[in-house]
Amino acid sequence: MKPDLREVEMVFNLFVPPVGGSYAMRKSRNVRDGYARGWGLQCGQMRESVREDALYQEACRLAMGRTVVSEDNRMNIFLILKYFLPYIPFGHIVEFGSYKGGNALFMAYVVDRLYPGRKVFALDTFAGMPPTESAIDAHGAGDFQDVDLGELREFAEREGVKNVEFIKGLFQETGPTVVDKVGSIVLAHIDCDIYSAVAFSYDLVKKFMVPGGYVVFDDATTSSCLGATEAVEELVIRRDGLHSEQIFPQFVFRSPGD
Repeated sequence: MKPDLREVEMVFNLFVPPVGGSYAMRKSRNVRDGYARGWGLQCGQMRESVREDALYQEACRLAMGRTVVSEDNRMNIFLILKYFLPYIPFGHIVEFGSYKGGNALFMAYVVDRLYPGRKVFALDTFAGMPPTESAIDAHGAGDFQDVDLGELREFAEREGVKNVEFIKGLFQETGPTVVDKVGSIVLAHIDCDIYSAVAFSYDLVKKFMVPGGYVVFDDATTSSCLGATEAVEELVIRRDGLHSEQIFPQFVFRSPGD
């Protein structure tokens, strides 16, 4: 199901500067899409528009108290899910770093209402961070361990969110099996604070991303997560030569496909 094109144009026209020509892909990014979301949220009227959206409000209820994802980042993900996913090939969503599961529940609720059949696979130790690299990472082993996975799964079941799967374990142990099962990934939300986790997650999902798929790094522009920043700089930008579609409110890259 695609959103009404008039609604899409209304969102674009809230705040899209007159640049980019026909808005074709330029250096692995869509100029118009990036401005519509990023500049719209930072300088335009996009926040007010999203806050008034009934679907956004309903999904936020599930995330309340269960996520540390910032409001701007959550809004940006919502815009990608609602207005942009229908125009790229079908795929599922994978999240690396789910903490208490709020953002995974948020995404699952949105896509289930808009595009039934899509699933969210949420990976985390659900027991805190693994060992980190003290030379670059500000966070340490055991951070974010206050999670009750049993309660989280019961909450999802009670709320009728059936298109989300919470996978417990180290990414290196669970990730390969999950992405093989998923097959095609339309959005990878890499919400990791440390170098090793970001690097592993990105390299794992690369070959499973649909052409034009979204790779969203939640923490790589956060002041306490230079390890995540370094992984994006070294692997995504320098090694793979990708250009970001957004730097506000978070790093967003598009998969070039094969």
